[in-house]
Amino acid sequence: MKLTTIRLAGGATVAARVDGDTAVELGFADVGDLLRRGDLGAVATATGATHDLASAELAPVVVAPAKIVCVGLNYRNHILKMGRELPEHPTLFAKYPDALVGPRDEIQLPPESDKVDWEGELAVVIGRTVRRADAEQAAAAIAGYSVLNDVTMRDYQYRSPQWFQGKTWERSTPLGPVLVTPDEMPDGAQLVTLLDGEEVQRTPVDDLVFSAVELVRYISTIFTLNPGDVIATGTPGGVGHARRSGRYITAGQTLTTRIDGIGELVNVAVAEQLDAAAAREPDVVRA
Repeated sequence: MKLTTIRLAGGATVAARVDGDTAVELGFADVGDLLRRGDLGAVATATGATHDLASAELAPVVVAPAKIVCVGLNYRNHILKMGRELPEHPTLFAKYPDALVGPRDEIQLPPESDKVDWEGELAVVIGRTVRRADAEQAAAAIAGYSVLNDVTMRDYQYRSPQWFQGKTWERSTPLGPVLVTPDEMPDGAQLVTLLDGEEVQRTPVDDLVFSAVELVRYISTIFTLNPGDVIATGTPGGVGHARRSGRYITAGQTLTTRIDGIGELVNVAVAEQLDAAAAREPDVVRA
């Protein structure tokens, strides 16, 4: 089953089931709301207003996750090519919901950064509350998978040893276009990222060092995961910052991120427009 979140007139959103080229409204505010209050089995035959999926305005598949947990350095081939040892434990950081945009929305390039990079990723969406899960419980807690691009401001990321400040700029991170339940994910699915149609990343999503189940198990040991929470599982090689002279996203370029069996994000990058006062970098108060 595939689920999506559609923006309606006036800015409201609604969860919908994808039936071929049609999206069928389900009566929940978004897919996150459906997971918190609904039963996926019950929505398989539910009926409601319909929309043409190709022309519908899609929101992030989960509009406002309570938690967005991101994973770094999690593709085996990428790590080994860098000459590094495979990690013993996942590298984790967080994102805020304000960073999310829809699968066809514009990506906002802030004036403070000129090193905006792409990171195509498989996203895991949680479907039931879980804490200190074993492998079986972790697998059962996964509602499905989506596509995410962890667009990163590299100059801010590397201002300190902690990556967070480069990772959660507002309106930077597309998520969608659908949630695909685990039974519909194809074997050997490939993640592909393109910049203006040029392929810059390609890898099988099963090359993860820490699988989706292992990540749910590990993260739920630290804190409770709830329906609608999102885990971004990490990006493979091919990012712009790792290239010899560095390559970054500029205004007007189109970033496409796709995963077999799920679909694609197509996002045009635009310069954020600020007035002169708002554009100044805030003063840093030093103790």
